[in-house]
Amino acid sequence: MVEELILSGADIIKVGTGPGKLVHWGHWLPLQWQTPVEHVILNLVMFFLGSVCTTRKKTGVGYPQISAVMECADAAHGLKGHIISDGGCSCPGDVAKAFGAGADFVMLGGMLAGHSESGGELIERDGKKYKLFYGMSSEMAMKKYAGGVAEYRASEGKTVEVPFKGDVEHTIRDILGGIRSTCTYVGAAKLKELSRRTTFIRVTQQTLTGEEARKKIV
Repeated sequence: MVEELILSGADIIKVGTGPGKLVHWGHWLPLQWQTPVEHVILNLVMFFLGSVCTTRKKTGVGYPQISAVMECADAAHGLKGHIISDGGCSCPGDVAKAFGAGADFVMLGGMLAGHSESGGELIERDGKKYKLFYGMSSEMAMKKYAGGVAEYRASEGKTVEVPFKGDVEHTIRDILGGIRSTCTYVGAAKLKELSRRTTFIRVTQQTLTGEEARKKIV
């Protein structure tokens, strides 16, 4: 499908389950991105599976992030397209895995939440500071931007309080440091080589903690 969409002239492809988002997507793009595909600098494929997204639990619909990136990257890169992996990253190792699977860019929400530069209301309780972080399909987001949750549907996101982390610079350095170490371990001289140097193996919950069996770079 990715190949067919790019060959048909798509500039940006969103892989997800929310058709309403796709309908309005073109109105959010800069004018120069709403031109024929041959004039667009980047062809992007996007995945929306964020850390505060509950679509899989509410609907049973979803696809493993690493598998989605790998399959779509194979199709897109052959046509000079690019991949944005949006969602599923909760630590620097997840970012490295996304690049190892073939992503050209990574979009982060939860990892960058709770900082001085981040949006969200700052809350103080019992001497500790928190910032609100919510998914764009959550009840809070719908009340803020769409007047509430429509009667015929359910919210597909949650609202969480993220401990205040201070300056985002420290988190960025941690992410970059992790990616550099990943490249060292797998023998990649630069980021573009990471996907060629990466092999994924399937592991169980006994090997890695988490809600689902995940994949690990070796």
